Amino acid sequence: MTSKYEFKKIFESIFKEYLILGAIAVLVLVTSVVQPAFLSVGNLSNVIRQFGPLIMVALGMTFVIIGGFIDLSVAGIISLVAVVTVHFIDIAGQGPALLIGLGIGLACGILNSALLLTSGALTQAEALFITYGMSLVYGALALIISGGSTKHIFWSENNTNLFEIIGSGSVGFFSTSFLIFLICLMVLYLLQNYTYAGRVMRLTGGNKTAAELCGININRSIIFIYAISGLMSAIGSIVLISRVTTASPVIGTGYETNAILAVVVGGTTLSGGKGSVMRTVLGTMLVILLSNCMNLLGVSVYLQYVLKGAILVIAIWMDNRKQS
Repeated sequence: MTSKYEFKKIFESIFKEYLILGAIAVLVLVTSVVQPAFLSVGNLSNVIRQFGPLIMVALGMTFVIIGGFIDLSVAGIISLVAVVTVHFIDIAGQGPALLIGLGIGLACGILNSALLLTSGALTQAEALFITYGMSLVYGALALIISGGSTKHIFWSENNTNLFEIIGSGSVGFFSTSFLIFLICLMVLYLLQNYTYAGRVMRLTGGNKTAAELCGININRSIIFIYAISGLMSAIGSIVLISRVTTASPVIGTGYETNAILAVVVGGTTLSGGKGSVMRTVLGTMLVILLSNCMNLLGVSVYLQYVLKGAILVIAIWMDNRKQS
């Protein structure tokens, strides 16, 4: 016979598992009643297009946080990749420009991991400050390359139809950016759950000392997670500039905090070792819908920052309570 304690544990498990789905449902229901324009085709299309850049960055951030680290450099990487990609359209053409942008993101991620390893920074706090410093470096490079001005994709003398396809194209019912997201999600899901690198990543995040004693090379794991983060930030940057058709040296501002918020709200443990890219998708949906709902309801930008900060604090508090 099931005891009261067992019933309580089952209830708590269900509550934690479906809390975010309940939050999304309540948010959609309340906003659609107060502001019917929320369910309009135009607004829902806008929500889907906003989803693209952030989910790319958040998926990469998921790997970093599961690995027991943090990455604040994503904002600078997004800005640098955006400026460099648009800069090289006229010089090398749109195809090579895209590849150069992806290469820049990957190189930045690997550079971050190299700095952490050579400095002996193996804690989340140390990674936070080092990656924040690198974000400033990448942002400064973006300012230097762009001369502090905004670049427009369609000012290019070369063909830019590839960016048009990414930004506004579709394949049947699905937008191109959504298909890119599905491919990235599938690849990262397989990497996380069905590869040796994914298992090592979780072990490294859970307990680095124990992982080393088991003969695991945690240095490779650190390079792996930051390379994924840099590459996903680059993909997010390319999707973003394709949608807005401009590249600004500050275009990545705010993406680091929103990505961390999406990952933590999605249920990935900030202390490392536990998490899922699938739940990060739900966390990102909640963050995007929350911003969209507050904009429709006329909530001031400053109050939006307060609410997002409060949600992040509550999510971390709940995560710490769950761990204890």
